Parts: sequence; structure tokens; C-alpha cells
Amino acid sequence: DHGYDPKKAVLGAQKLVQRDKIFAMVGTIGTPTSLASMPILFDKNVPHLFPLTAARQMYEPLHRLKYSFAAPYYDQMRAGVKYMVKTKGYQKVCTLYQDDDFGLEVMQGAEAGLKELKLELAEKTTYKRGATDFSSQIARMKNAGCDFVVLGTIIRETLGAIGTARKLGWGVEFMGSSAAYTDLIHKLGGPAMNGFYAANTVNNPYLDDASKNVREWAQRYKAKYNEDPAVFSAYGYQVIDLFIQIADKTGPKLTVDTFIGTLENFSSPRDMFGADAMTFTKTKHLGSNRARLSQIVNGKWTPITDYITE
Repeated sequence: DHGYDPKKAVLGAQKLVQRDKIFAMVGTIGTPTSLASMPILFDKNVPHLFPLTAARQMYEPLHRLKYSFAAPYYDQMRAGVKYMVKTKGYQKVCTLYQDDDFGLEVMQGAEAGLKELKLELAEKTTYKRGATDFSSQIARMKNAGCDFVVLGTIIRETLGAIGTARKLGWGVEFMGSSAAYTDLIHKLGGPAMNGFYAANTVNNPYLDDASKNVREWAQRYKAKYNEDPAVFSAYGYQVIDLFIQIADKTGPKLTVDTFIGTLENFSSPRDMFGADAMTFTKTKHLGSNRARLSQIVNGKWTPITDYITE
């Protein structure tokens, strides 16, 4: 457990590579922790596969041993904002984003989507990671007449921003990235979170899911771990399922070279959680750049679009 600390990630990567002699690292959580681990892995010819972060550095610049599956925050927000503005007719789009690489990527994606519609962000507000008071930012956007707010926030800040707006009697609509797509938003935030939109690349698995396969999987998960599955449970299943598909296709003579050779010409259909089809080539190391939009309706995430790029 690296605790989201790059220094701990380095120590963990060194142990896994040098002592445990791992074949590949799959599903590392976090951008800074992944970036810190990569040099250690690559020095020993160990692939870094399908990390749980939507940062573009997970597949750019092109490297033989790094592959990603998650649509970048930039692409999520560019397509998502365009869709929402065209569908709902917003006139004044504003943003509140974390003052770091993650928040910047969200803001720039929103900016790019608006630019394609000949629009600009009407107001930009930021916060430092760990902030708990968003009253000044919310008041500023409210006074600017914003009718749609793009959030470059994670969980706590999403709850804080929307909660503050509702306390001020401001009913503006909010949209976040996949970083805010988690059942913790509606579980912790309650009814105030109804109506919140977010981009997502896999659907949250609910115990009463409409899909029989997901429903039965979720019930087995709860029986085993004594807690409801969350979106990260689905991510974990997805990335290991991808790895197994590639290993199976490679066959019994499994080496890093043969595995990468398979991955350089590999495609996978949508999985049971609704994740997009994946395609990888020698020069395309991102499985899909598409995300869909979902909305919290009656305390549950509900998809409102299929996968969109425009």
C-alpha cells in the first residue's frame, strides 16, 4: 500500500521487482505513484499496465512497456462539456478545479470543448488540495451568473462544492470527471448530490443492477468481502481480465516479449460492466479515449449517454 505517496511507491516497486520478480505491474492507483514506479520497472523490462489513473503520461510519450485503458481527463471533459452545452443550451460555463496537474487537465479539456463551440469559460476558480471551504469560489461563480459548473475535484471537494452551493440556495448543475464518479458521492452527500453529472469509463456495480451478470457478480462480491462493490472493484476486475485475455492469447510460451507482441495487436469487446471496447497497437497504447456521462438519479449513478468523443 503506497498510501498515495510516491516515495512509498518507489520502495514498493523495488521490492516487487527485485525480491518478488514480478512479471508485470497491473492496476497501480494514482498518477504520481505510477510515474515514480515506472523507471524502476522499465529498467528491469517489467511492463506497467492499465494503471487506475486517467493521466496522459500513462501512455505518452510512447514506450514499449507502458499501456493504459482509461480515457484521459482531458478527452472526458472536452467531449462531455460539448455534449452538455449542445444538449442543455448553457450560456455561461464556469469551473472550479484543483490547483495541480489533475485539475489543470480537467479545466483544459473543458476549455477545449467550449472552444470548438466558439465559447469560453466565463469564470475560473481554483483550490489547493485538502481545502474544505469553498464558499468564496462558489459565491464568485454564482455572482458571475454561471449556469453550468465543471468540477476538477475528487470526492471530498465534490461534496464540499456542491454542498456549499445548495446551502447558498444555488441550484446550478455540476459535472465532474471520472475522478468524481464513485458511489461515495451519493452515499456521503445524500440527496443534495442528486442531479450531479460525471464522466465514467465503467459503470458502478449495484447489487440490484439491471444486468443479471453484474447483479450476480456484485452479490458474490458482497458475500465474500462483506461490503458492496464499488467502481474500483469493477476497475480491478477489468484490468486483470484484460491481462488474462492477453496472456491467454499469447499462449504457453509467455515472456515479456511475447506478451508485448500480442498486446501490440490486440482488441477486446465491451465487458459486463459496460467498459468500452479496447484496441491496442504498436503505436496506440491507450485502449479507448471515450467516456460516457452518468447522472446521480434518486441516489444512484445512471448512464445518460453511450460512449462519446464529440
